[in-house]
Amino acid sequence: MSEIITQPRVADETPTSADGPFRWGPGTPRGAKAIFTRIIKEGATVPLFIGQTLVNALRDLGYNDTTSAVCEFVDNSVQWGAQEVRVYFNEVGKKGQKRIDVLVIDDGAGMAPNVLRAATAFGGSMCFDNRGGIGRYGIGMKGAALSMAQTLQIISWQEPRAFYGMDLDINAFGEDRSNVVNLPAPVFDDALPREVVDILTAAMTFPKHDQELLAETPSQLTECLPESGTIVYVADCDRLTYRTSKALADHATKEMARVYRRHLARGLRLFINNRRVDPFDPTYSMASARHTSVEGLTETASRLFRKWQIDIPIEEAHASDTRPVKIALFVLPFEEWSRLSRKVLKNDLRVFDALNISFMRADREVQAGEMRALSGKHWTGDTWWRLEIEFPAELDEAFGVAVNKQGVRLKSYVADAIREAIHEDLRKVKNSIEEHYARLATERTSKGATEAERRANEAEALQGTLLPNIDAVSEEERATLDAQLRTLATAVKRADESDDEAFERVRTSRYITSFKHDEDAPFYRADFQLGRVILTINSAHPFFAAVYQPLSKLSKAPRRDTDEENGGEAEITVEMLPSLELLLLSLARTQSTLLANDTTGDLRNIFDRMRRQWSLDLATQLSIK
Repeated sequence: MSEIITQPRVADETPTSADGPFRWGPGTPRGAKAIFTRIIKEGATVPLFIGQTLVNALRDLGYNDTTSAVCEFVDNSVQWGAQEVRVYFNEVGKKGQKRIDVLVIDDGAGMAPNVLRAATAFGGSMCFDNRGGIGRYGIGMKGAALSMAQTLQIISWQEPRAFYGMDLDINAFGEDRSNVVNLPAPVFDDALPREVVDILTAAMTFPKHDQELLAETPSQLTECLPESGTIVYVADCDRLTYRTSKALADHATKEMARVYRRHLARGLRLFINNRRVDPFDPTYSMASARHTSVEGLTETASRLFRKWQIDIPIEEAHASDTRPVKIALFVLPFEEWSRLSRKVLKNDLRVFDALNISFMRADREVQAGEMRALSGKHWTGDTWWRLEIEFPAELDEAFGVAVNKQGVRLKSYVADAIREAIHEDLRKVKNSIEEHYARLATERTSKGATEAERRANEAEALQGTLLPNIDAVSEEERATLDAQLRTLATAVKRADESDDEAFERVRTSRYITSFKHDEDAPFYRADFQLGRVILTINSAHPFFAAVYQPLSKLSKAPRRDTDEENGGEAEITVEMLPSLELLLLSLARTQSTLLANDTTGDLRNIFDRMRRQWSLDLATQLSIK
């Protein structure tokens, strides 16, 4: 009789629970649970979209910040012909119990009831896949609103006092147990909701001044409302980038001034918390942009260096089907602006905001910032040039524009084509900026040795260890040495020196300070040649802009009389630059004496590694603002 072998029972791989084969999370809508139970246990019809969970999932659509989400509402207003758009961040309640509502109102064409109902649906778009405007998919407005709060109210009208409203409420939809979630008909009212009226007629808590209200009373509001328009109201927001209306309004003003700069220049009136927004142009080429009003500027515009138009394929595999991309390279007036105070450059002109490359789509900016794939490695002179790249919506896939229009992710063939087009001219621009900084570095108020070089020369006789010297005894040796010194003088000649003046300075001094602009070099270099200590300061390193150049400007400022009342402040100011140079010259001298007997080169390698690492560490620390 054969043996019967019983196979062990294999456990059901589908997890089970009291709710059936599900692993519900605590936030699962009750309506979704009911639908899935019918589908799994009863074999009910399966809809393509489960509205109860889809709406909740869209809360995580992924906006970079609150401003990016609110831009979806402004996009719709602009696309449908609005001439005035008002954005409100309304903060109410006591400390610890505050809430913030977001509201946007425009004077666009408005929507008929059936259009409003369709537009409230996800995917409900009157211009789906129309590449001629800003929007395409009919998802942005709803997804943006729900990324901030759990409710959305849309009110639209096409004639006075004929308001139609639609509400989206995550919790209400989550309770719906039907397989298909249907939107109700719009609700008619001849008056706006009280909370909306309050926002439109009250001064915001921020800004404190310069608010231009739409209306000051409810009765006045009736007269001031446009004949047609739309209101998007997102109440009691629970997911915002900042916790105060001040921070939200400040950030939105800064970003929207740049994002919608072309529309603002053409007459769009945009208000944020009742304060009008002026266009900010990162290329500094627009005559109506905010930077042109900065006091004291004699040059108010950048210079267009070159424009290109290149054809980019819609798809890499179909090279013949192309669309034009317009590129413009601008050079800021660095000769003048580099002499302005850091406060003006940083706060008023905002040249340090790292907005080198701006991507424009349908006259709306979708990204601004650095992009090393196009411009190469970081360089301190990048402050002074800008690229504006304008592409049509037909190239959205090639430029990697997502549904929420937050940035670009260039396909490699697109990046290659743009980089090849701009490379040579961008290099020329960078070279001109580099030459300017090199000239600035060598500017002196007097000929001959600097104060620090003079003092170092005088102190040489007092040093415990003397520098190695070159003795030229014969006429031939002196002639050879002079020829070598002339070669050295040519290498370290200042912008305001003749060849003979440079030679005389080098011949009579044991200490020489030189300047170089090299992105790859440490912030200083010490050499010992022909009996001279040569200190080279790198004007491309952050040390130069953050420390050396400010001290140089202070040392050249008119001296004030010093007395007991001011504590000798002028004397201290004048001494700061020579003291810094003596610090570096003494370091260079020490290295020179130590390396005099370095026959193997090992000590120099150690010094070079230390200098490079010190330079990198210093650059990192100086980058923290």
